[in-house]
Amino acid sequence: MRRGPPGIEVALTARKGGTVWCLPKGLLEPDETPEQTALREVREETGLSGRLIEKLGEITYWYASKEEGARFHKTVHFYLMAYAGGDIRNHDFEVDEVRWFSGPEALAVLSYASEREIAQKALEVASRVEGDAWP
Repeated sequence: MRRGPPGIEVALTARKGGTVWCLPKGLLEPDETPEQTALREVREETGLSGRLIEKLGEITYWYASKEEGARFHKTVHFYLMAYAGGDIRNHDFEVDEVRWFSGPEALAVLSYASEREIAQKALEVASRVEGDAWP
């Protein structure tokens, strides 16, 4: 997240031909903490670097892997991050697009209810965070 002229802005990723908007996320690599994973995945998927402010929560769900022909139980750890640098034009090839949205716009376009809940919490926490946390 960053503070811009319209207020707090959220970087979201588009997938599936731009039809699904979601928060950046990914899988833990060996010997990596959830915090390290969050920072790495945001950097890889969005082209942005961030500074961790606070853990927001977790989402747990099942997903099917067509390549492996199996179902996996996945837990995603979400963190509020302050924008520290980078450019969304440098996003990963795995995402179709990255775009900054105002808080209300982000809540309107996020495709999954569970991620809307995380984003709502992030906006509430971000509105209380003062000063040096934001560029």
